[in-house]
Amino acid sequence: MASSASAEPILEVSGLVKHYPLTRGILFRKQIGAVKAVDGVDFTLHRGETLGIVGESGCGKSTVAKMLVNLEKPTAGEIRYKGEDVTGLSGKALRAVRRNIQMVFQDPYTSLNPRMTVGDIIGEPYEIHPEVAPKGDRRKKVQDLLDVVGLNPEYINRYPHQFSGGQRQRIGIARGLALRPEVIVADEPVSALDVSVQAQVINLLDRLQSEFDLSYLFIAHDLSIVRHISDRVGVMYLGRIVEIGRDAEIYDHPTHPYTQALLSAVPVPDPEAREHRERIILAGDVPSPTNIPSGCRFRTRCWKAQQRCELEVPALAVPAEFRLATGPAAHASACHFAEEKQVVPPEEPPGKSQDDHGDGAP
Repeated sequence: MASSASAEPILEVSGLVKHYPLTRGILFRKQIGAVKAVDGVDFTLHRGETLGIVGESGCGKSTVAKMLVNLEKPTAGEIRYKGEDVTGLSGKALRAVRRNIQMVFQDPYTSLNPRMTVGDIIGEPYEIHPEVAPKGDRRKKVQDLLDVVGLNPEYINRYPHQFSGGQRQRIGIARGLALRPEVIVADEPVSALDVSVQAQVINLLDRLQSEFDLSYLFIAHDLSIVRHISDRVGVMYLGRIVEIGRDAEIYDHPTHPYTQALLSAVPVPDPEAREHRERIILAGDVPSPTNIPSGCRFRTRCWKAQQRCELEVPALAVPAEFRLATGPAAHASACHFAEEKQVVPPEEPPGKSQDDHGDGAP
């Protein structure tokens, strides 16, 4: 994990929108609505930084990732790479940007072609960008990449089905590194792996960040993994980021009710601490992205909701009551009634003093 709060921005996302039209009819198709998968996302990724994006399934995390690598075209908004808007690029200009922004996919098996050897899979980017590696050097470069991600270079002629899940994800990471990118978008790269293998892949990503000077956009739904690897964290709900800040600000000083509810669901290993935590149970289901509530989109499940929440869309900014403060609660939160709340319990349960431990005195 790199500390890059003062580093220059390498990726800037502003007003990013992706709507999928809903149509009716066979011969004469008519649009009757839209699935608002992403509905106005803003964030900045700094050089050498890891920005984690968390949220429930269906909140739009993966759609954001696909737009960043141009697998999906935005409906509106801007994606700026080193200050240049890349959303309208095509041809050679687009290929140049794609070389510098690579993706690691969620499923380490379906993202690899089962009919291709590992050497062909990792070396395939060189067919599109031959200037990176001349044909005579490609085999050596692929073997070097296998070694970098912790695999035996002699496995170059094996097929994906001959590897375990963790090894397949290492192959996917090696493929992402082949063109020496500056940004890697990791879309839930460890969610399909066992817990012990997850730790190995996370540690590998951490090491590679320092070795290759990478910037990560790390997408996941596991809050503990995101905290381990991220410098900053953005929380998404129904197509928008509702709170964003440094990892300690989000985890130890959350101000948005949705973030607080998510953190209250994180398992606590200490049984004593677990007894003293406050569990926040949200009412109802996540609204459909085809029919997003007016005003604050979280208001239908929020225990703080008032009439203002129905009429006015909250801006993603430092809440007014924290603007003059310098503490960790002074970070951007899209809530009209934001307030700091400790959700993750302290190490020692409340009410237990030092005397309770005993010091050997009679």
